[in-house]
Amino acid sequence: MTQAELKSISERYAAFAADEARGSSEAYEKLALAIAQSGDVLEFIATLPAERRQPNLFLAAVRHVRGVPRDVDDLRQFLRTSHTPIREVMLSRTTQTNEPARCAVLLPLLAQLPQPLALIEVGASAGLCLLMDRYGYDYGDARIDPAPSDVACVPVFTCKVSGAVPIPKAIPSIAWRAGLDLNPIDVRSEQDTAWLETLVWPGQEVRVTRLRAAINLARRHPPHLVKGDLLTDLPQLMATAPRAATLVVFHTAVLGYVLPPSARERFAATVKDAGAQWISNEAPGVFRSIASKAPPSPVSGRFLMALNGAPVAWTGPHGQSLDWFGT
Repeated sequence: MTQAELKSISERYAAFAADEARGSSEAYEKLALAIAQSGDVLEFIATLPAERRQPNLFLAAVRHVRGVPRDVDDLRQFLRTSHTPIREVMLSRTTQTNEPARCAVLLPLLAQLPQPLALIEVGASAGLCLLMDRYGYDYGDARIDPAPSDVACVPVFTCKVSGAVPIPKAIPSIAWRAGLDLNPIDVRSEQDTAWLETLVWPGQEVRVTRLRAAINLARRHPPHLVKGDLLTDLPQLMATAPRAATLVVFHTAVLGYVLPPSARERFAATVKDAGAQWISNEAPGVFRSIASKAPPSPVSGRFLMALNGAPVAWTGPHGQSLDWFGT
């Protein structure tokens, strides 16, 4: 490893603390800041392949094996005694956070499209966001109750809105749905769902409760998930969608992991060439051409949602807010 590598990792963890963890998880903010200044911890991270060094993955792997460290000294002790299983988790798992509350920001945009819809989510994880017609939504002045269900507890997602949000009066009609993921999560697997819970940051117990309720719903109504690469296998999956429905390809916090940036543009071109509606909900740096057309974000850390490359709203990363500026 080189000093330049260690410096790059340090900067990455400091940025994660400031831009992502701050205001969301005090424990992860403090740990990430301490990691950025801890040479021995940085050296351990640097032994992993470049694509396996991200803060979310490292912190989740440590938590999965040993729990949440109280401080960086605790973390060092964990690494001394459990570095092998932590490394194994980082090499075998990915950050497949599946936050069903993101459906709250997607719903108004989906409701504006010609119905019924055929949905494909790329980077679907366990496919919980494909079940958006089974959840309830609370937008403050407007509420959409969940459909009658055979599951005792159905989550209702609260989303703070601003601007002229086209909040639907009813849930969009979904005729068909499928998810594409390199390693789909099986909601019937206790080991897989335990990993999903580990990916929820400390201090966000409400998200864990919602996640468990959504997993229980998915076990009763499992979405169709396909193992595949969004860069190569999407055309085949799109070809199976019913032609009588509006085909929609969507993703949230996924394309940032697709490198180089030119590969993201190839993905977008594939969706457009198929004539599908494309909904992107990503950090603004993922598609800079889209971000250049958006007004400034009201606060840092927001995702930018766009329809077919035209930005329409800033969104909370976990679906907690929707600041609409689109027409």
